[in-house]
Amino acid sequence: MARHNIVFGRDQAVQGGANYNAPRFGQQATAAPAQNTQWSSGFDQQATGRQGDDQLEAMYARPSATGHDTGRMTLRDALNAITATLGIIVVVGFAVAMLPYGLALVAGDEGAQAGLAIAGAATFIGVIGGLVAALVNIFKKQPSPIAVVAYAVFEGLFLGGISGTMEYIYPGIAMQAVVGTLTVAVTVLVLFRFGILRTSPLLTKIFMVAMVAYLIFGLANIGVMLMTGQSLREGWVGLAIGGLAIVMASYSLVMDFEDVKHSLEAGVPRKYAWRLAFGVAVTMVWLYIEVLRILMILRGGD
Repeated sequence: MARHNIVFGRDQAVQGGANYNAPRFGQQATAAPAQNTQWSSGFDQQATGRQGDDQLEAMYARPSATGHDTGRMTLRDALNAITATLGIIVVVGFAVAMLPYGLALVAGDEGAQAGLAIAGAATFIGVIGGLVAALVNIFKKQPSPIAVVAYAVFEGLFLGGISGTMEYIYPGIAMQAVVGTLTVAVTVLVLFRFGILRTSPLLTKIFMVAMVAYLIFGLANIGVMLMTGQSLREGWVGLAIGGLAIVMASYSLVMDFEDVKHSLEAGVPRKYAWRLAFGVAVTMVWLYIEVLRILMILRGGD
């Protein structure tokens, strides 16, 4: 599969798609020794024939092999891993985001300030930890549920911290960002399900070029912020960049769905459900941040 989520750059099973040769049910890992095709007598040949017929009859009488029997990933495995990963991000993020409000109810303004300080610390820890965990998942040859869960926890800290801070400044913005993110994701899923949205080599090349430009702009913006304290992502420029980023994240989500589809068709091992969950989580986090940025620009102009 030539078109896949860029976080699977070293993963031959996922990016291989339909070309991945999964072991068949009952297939041995090592080749069986060659058997002599010469028969010592007609009796031996007749007995062996009856034995072969019995074996064939026993094989046809067996129930159909399930994903659990073959060790292949099923749609349920993929959905469970994706749900668990996104669920951890949501639960951790919600707990952190509610800290300023919870502490404000207990200790008033001082509690709110303490909650904002904790949210800021969670944001910083989430950024650093999420980056490290993401790199581990990207360059790890075999999928690791622990590494994916760790990434989800750190991203929950990051999203919860920044959402809690923005919610305190712009009440209601976090819920708006959640609704906006889910709207885009569900729309992409429905259009993909009906075959309207698909990837193509040309679109993927455009996506990769846009990603490089997006990253360069992001680095330049960080440099400008450190030197001047101003951000390049403000006003109409910020809205345009944010809109482009949402389109790119949507295309990345289409690639994630195709990764799941092709991995199921290829019969990859069950553990690769966590690699697919990681890819979906990366895209959803990116999409949420871009929606939140656009809302911040719009609310900042009120």
